[in-house]
Amino acid sequence: MSTSSIMHQQESDFSSKKKIRILVSKLGLDGHDRGALVICRALRDAGMEVIYSGLFCTPEQVVKTAIEEDVDVVAMSLLNGAHLTIFPKVSRLFKEKDIHDILLVGGGVIPESDKKALENEGITGNFGPGTSLQIIINHIRNNVKK
Repeated sequence: MSTSSIMHQQESDFSSKKKIRILVSKLGLDGHDRGALVICRALRDAGMEVIYSGLFCTPEQVVKTAIEEDVDVVAMSLLNGAHLTIFPKVSRLFKEKDIHDILLVGGGVIPESDKKALENEGITGNFGPGTSLQIIINHIRNNVKK
C-alpha cells in the first residue's frame, strides 16, 4: 500500500469516529456552577464536544436543547436537593418524545440512598462531590448509546 493510500485510510478512520456530544446542564434554582464548569473543561479535554446550558434551566429547556443540538449525553447537575424531582422529569420528557438513545448522567449532592431511585428512572452515574473526573469520563465513554 502506498504512503498516500495509508494517509487516506487514516483520515477516513479518523473522520468516521464521531465525537461524543454532551450537554452539561444546571437545572432548577441552583446558582452554583463551578463544578459544572470544571466538568465541561474535563470533558472537552477528553475530546468530547461540550455544550453548556447555563444556570437555572427547566427540564423542558434541557430536553429541547438536547434535541436541537443532537447530543449523545445529557449531564445534569444539581446541588439543591431537588434531584429526585427534576432529574426524573427530564427522563420522563425524553420518554414522552420516544427518545431513548440519549445517556442521562446525574451529578451533584446526591445521597447514596437516592441513587437507586434515580437509576430506576434511567439516570446513571449520579456522581457526588470529589468524584474523579476520569471516573465520570469513563462512565460516559462506556455507556454512551450512539
